[in-house]
Amino acid sequence: MSAGESSPAARSPHPVVAVDCNGADLGAAEVAAGASIAAEQGARVILFGPAAEIGSMPTGVEVVDAPVSVAKAADPVGAVRAQPDASIVLAARAVAAGRAEALVCAGGTGAALAAGTFNIKRARGIYRPALAIPLPVPGSTVTLLDVGANTQARREHLVQFAFMGAALAQTVLGVERPRVGLLSNGEEPDRGSELVLEAHEELRRRAAAGLDAFEFVGNVEGGDVVSGRADVIVTDGLTGNIVLKVMEGVSQTMLRAIRDAAMSSPRGRVGGLLLRPALTGFRARVDPEASGGAYLLGLRRLGVVPHGRFSRVGFAQAILRAERGAGEDIVANTQRALARAGALRQPPPMSAADASLPRT
Repeated sequence: MSAGESSPAARSPHPVVAVDCNGADLGAAEVAAGASIAAEQGARVILFGPAAEIGSMPTGVEVVDAPVSVAKAADPVGAVRAQPDASIVLAARAVAAGRAEALVCAGGTGAALAAGTFNIKRARGIYRPALAIPLPVPGSTVTLLDVGANTQARREHLVQFAFMGAALAQTVLGVERPRVGLLSNGEEPDRGSELVLEAHEELRRRAAAGLDAFEFVGNVEGGDVVSGRADVIVTDGLTGNIVLKVMEGVSQTMLRAIRDAAMSSPRGRVGGLLLRPALTGFRARVDPEASGGAYLLGLRRLGVVPHGRFSRVGFAQAILRAERGAGEDIVANTQRALARAGALRQPPPMSAADASLPRT
């Protein structure tokens, strides 16, 4: 195991979570309030943000004054490099140094990805980190990835995403043998872009050889994201982000339409009162805040990226999900699955000239 990667001996029943407070729509104080809720459930947290805005915190929550934010930077990569005192950079460095075992970023995805890649580093053999989000569709939970880390992808990236998503479904959601589908515009194996065709063939070949810890169910269509046909659905970050935003928009619009219909007449209001308990439970299940955000997979430590518009409830969930994922060691589980299947990136072959050089 290389330096900086997960060690089972280092696991704690309550891993420390480093949280970047800057960038949230409701401000750093709202993120801090979420940390307080998580601390009440035993979480241990280090908050990086403006101490004056965060204020006093309960036992289990440490505050590091870090007012500089790059969450809204147009060039997050350049901003992360140019601002070593930015809150997200300090939070990522705390994880890299072992002060914390997971990262939560309340700001922009780009800043989280850049700070995590530069400081926590990619896990051994990983081509690209990916953002994975469990979608609470009725009757089941579907993990969708990538939902924004990579707008462009290659065949080998999608293959690794399949293993990442399967490891997340197994470790966090308790799915013993996840069914993995590849998002396409048709179920037939010859449908889709060149990328989809190449990834389908590689995943089919691996499944036929019995190399995977999941069941590859082939291509799935957009409707299958909510049909329950697959436990994990793999795509590139551009497509996945569009699918996610469409689903969020449709669910919010439908809930508003149901509410408006219930209030449109005296009879509707009576029916609405009768349906309120069931609708309240349904709304709680499909609420994006319930998932805590997207898991940032492929680094040497786990990250969770909640949406900037979340309230304290969503940020609390993000912290608790990060704590649980670190405690159950998603990173190591993913690495083992990839290694068993031979899906890790291999170093380039050493040339004869390199082989003759003395080792230091």
